Amino acid sequence: MHEDDEAAAGQTVDVNTASVARMYDYYLGGKDNYAVDRQAVEELDKVAPSTRPLAINNRRFLRRAVRVLAEDYGVRQFLDHGSGLPTQDNVHQVAQRVHDDARVVYVDNDPIVLAHGRALLEENRNTAVIRADFRNTDYIFEHEEVRRLIDLSEPVAALFVSVMHCIPDSSDPGAVLRRVVERLPSGSYVVVNQLVSEDKATRDFITDFMAKNTGDRWGRVRQAHEVERYFDGLEVLEPGLGEVNDWRPDSELGPRQLTDEWYEFGGVARVP
Repeated sequence: MHEDDEAAAGQTVDVNTASVARMYDYYLGGKDNYAVDRQAVEELDKVAPSTRPLAINNRRFLRRAVRVLAEDYGVRQFLDHGSGLPTQDNVHQVAQRVHDDARVVYVDNDPIVLAHGRALLEENRNTAVIRADFRNTDYIFEHEEVRRLIDLSEPVAALFVSVMHCIPDSSDPGAVLRRVVERLPSGSYVVVNQLVSEDKATRDFITDFMAKNTGDRWGRVRQAHEVERYFDGLEVLEPGLGEVNDWRPDSELGPRQLTDEWYEFGGVARVP
């Protein structure tokens, strides 16, 4: 393990500040969360009652995108930025059902993600988890585990699933994506979506709420047209960009989102 990851693994988990990864874990029915995370979820649900089905459907989109890229486009390498806590049907499990030699690197900056990821993946030589801020593209691509598992002479799928809203405007989420795309070989793919709302009051309230409750580890709820700009210069796959529930739906029905105060917007694109 990289020495920076070793240091991160020894860090004390902050149980007094909510974590986006642990809140998401709670929404998905996981157990790797604390009272502060559950309290934040309860408060968020008062304003955004659709968030639990939204989180579940977002996870279903991730699984569909990985399966389609593996089955239909032959992708065998995945780099999952802001992967969050392990849950059922992780990226490597979906990909390796299609190609048993598929390789996956998970990237997250939450120390609890690293600890749980190591335990889950220690017997899978084709999978690794590293602790890093996913904005730090140079560090990630030069990491020993990425260099071990990801062959940049072959197509790679870079995943940014429900994480771009964690990047503040000062860090320019579009630029973060472009830096990764510049590293990828032609014929690679990106999967990108984030939380959006067309209602300014909703955007402002949830953005402020999440920043306050996560110790300012949050970016901004954006509008769909802002997310569309992430895909400039890329070849967007059918059916195009939109609410992720509409991206190549399968027979696995998710919970219905009864309110539309915010939703996940994005899609999948090919690197020319």
